[in-house]
Amino acid sequence: MSLEGKHIGFGLTGSHCTYDAVLPEMEKLVKLGAKVTPFVSYTVQSTDTKFGDSADWLKRIQEITDEPIVNTIVKAEPFGPKTPLDCMIISPITGNSTSKFANALTDSPVLMGAKATLRNGNPVVLGISTNDALGLNGMNIMKLMATKNIYFIPFGQDDPIKKPNSLVARMEALVETVESALAGKQYQPVLVEKFRD
Repeated sequence: MSLEGKHIGFGLTGSHCTYDAVLPEMEKLVKLGAKVTPFVSYTVQSTDTKFGDSADWLKRIQEITDEPIVNTIVKAEPFGPKTPLDCMIISPITGNSTSKFANALTDSPVLMGAKATLRNGNPVVLGISTNDALGLNGMNIMKLMATKNIYFIPFGQDDPIKKPNSLVARMEALVETVESALAGKQYQPVLVEKFRD
């Protein structure tokens, strides 16, 4: 399916270690002709880490897409009835945001964008990155997997020995997952080895 002219929301939450893998996928969407509106959580906006400063990440996002960054719930709300998205991506989505989304807690611009998109009957694509996916958050992931119009970028264990409960999406499969989601299908296989040989 062509992404030319599709309006796609791209939400990022606080898994800072995955931004280097995620932002090239945002760039691919733009190069494929999609209109990409970035959404960021409050953590993304305000937290500096060893993986980079928040201001630098926001600058990189704006270098990829000319669309203004949606950084408040008030700015996110119109993407329901007024300016519907064809698809909303949250990648990375942390365990914290996963648990909130699965339990209808909308307390960030990213989650409001996802809620608005589901309200319109359009797909939401999730790229998980969480250390407790096979722990307490497992039930939330399964709940979302069983929810209509929610699709997952293929994911797997990133370090089964040192972090046995951790799952991370294979971010390089983001575009294919979005294309499948727009066609109403889950891109397969959804359970994969995180890293290819």
